[in-house]
Amino acid sequence: MGTLYDERRDRYLARVGPLAEARVRRLQRGQKHPVHDFLFDYYPFKPSHLLKWSPGAWADGPSDWPPCDVAGFVAKRGDYLRWCVDYLRRTGDREPLFGCFGRHEWAMVYRATEVRHPRPLRLSPADTDAVSAGGVACTHFDAFRFFTPDARPLNRLELRRADSATHDQPGCAHVTMDLYKWAYKLVPLISSELVADAFELAVAARELDMRASPYDLRELGYEPVRIETRAGREEYVAAQRELTRRAGPVRADLLAVYERLVGHAWGAVGG
Repeated sequence: MGTLYDERRDRYLARVGPLAEARVRRLQRGQKHPVHDFLFDYYPFKPSHLLKWSPGAWADGPSDWPPCDVAGFVAKRGDYLRWCVDYLRRTGDREPLFGCFGRHEWAMVYRATEVRHPRPLRLSPADTDAVSAGGVACTHFDAFRFFTPDARPLNRLELRRADSATHDQPGCAHVTMDLYKWAYKLVPLISSELVADAFELAVAARELDMRASPYDLRELGYEPVRIETRAGREEYVAAQRELTRRAGPVRADLLAVYERLVGHAWGAVGG
């Protein structure tokens, strides 16, 4: 059994280790990466946490949280668990939308005197602003909240955090990215393999996010998705559809874990 668990841990570390260790090296050198640092700054899950493997609470083997401790976790976080079950179900059942074209990053620099990343913009300020001026179709509050004040009225929806479960939909790259958040919130009850699945999705979504942004990242090896052109918008939608396809099984697996935890809570109450 030990060999099997060692093999699983080694495979897991081969998946997440390169980016987690690169983040540590950048911190030591005082360097920034405008794409991958987001995964550790926006999501407060440290590289040291990501590099720790767990088979999950219900595995037939060692775990940081033995099954007998699950009840304590559920008792403390029952409201959150039930909310997340509802959120994952509603989001997954909703029809995916593919008409935003990643314009949220453009809305974050619309008529701005400063930009969020110390990178040059691909277009002139006027041409950059023109992309947002044509209208924005963002459905995700955690992107919308970073819009500049002038850009907020350009969005089709006035979004609020309380309405996330109403507007979030599976075609959104940020909703796909957030599957990583719903995964690591259950560590170490959840298997690290599922965390890695969600992390790899988050990496792919973030890279698409920034390739479609107004920033010029070619120096870092990222060719732009030129959503200011028809061909670029078609490229973005194709990538968005692929992310949505990949996210479906990960969302389903996460929902199954959350439902099992909620079921454990009701079982404990009923017992």
